[in-house]
Amino acid sequence: MGQLKLHHLKPADGSKKSKIRVGRGEAGRRGKTAGRGTKGTKARNTVRPGFEGGRVPLQRRLPALRGFKNPNKEYFAVVNVGTLEEVFPANATVTTEDLKELGVAKKKGRVKILAEGEITKSLNVKASAFSKGAIAKIEAAGGTAEVVE
Repeated sequence: MGQLKLHHLKPADGSKKSKIRVGRGEAGRRGKTAGRGTKGTKARNTVRPGFEGGRVPLQRRLPALRGFKNPNKEYFAVVNVGTLEEVFPANATVTTEDLKELGVAKKKGRVKILAEGEITKSLNVKASAFSKGAIAKIEAAGGTAEVVE
């Protein structure tokens, strides 16, 4: 045999079965009720998936999921300036890595500094984001707030 062509292909032996023709008269092997038994909805027509015989179906008994979850929402590990005051000595440089190592920033991801609490030490803080109040408090204490990625 030379080159294999599309018209040379055929299904494997025994892989194709002929369709059974049901409901071809009472004399036939599958005549009259054609294997459906007697009476009832299933003998007459089909029931759609999820149909529960007329009672309120599952998808209507359960309350709908309200709103939606934004898959692109970014979550920040938040740290307050009051916490920075407690944890770091004066004139220290604070990075996101330091905060995570010390367990101050608990979540994964980026770190945001918020303004809760008081700060008196001058700290050089490097974080992913700051609130306006936090920047004001850090700078008022003589420190710097630098946004890093």
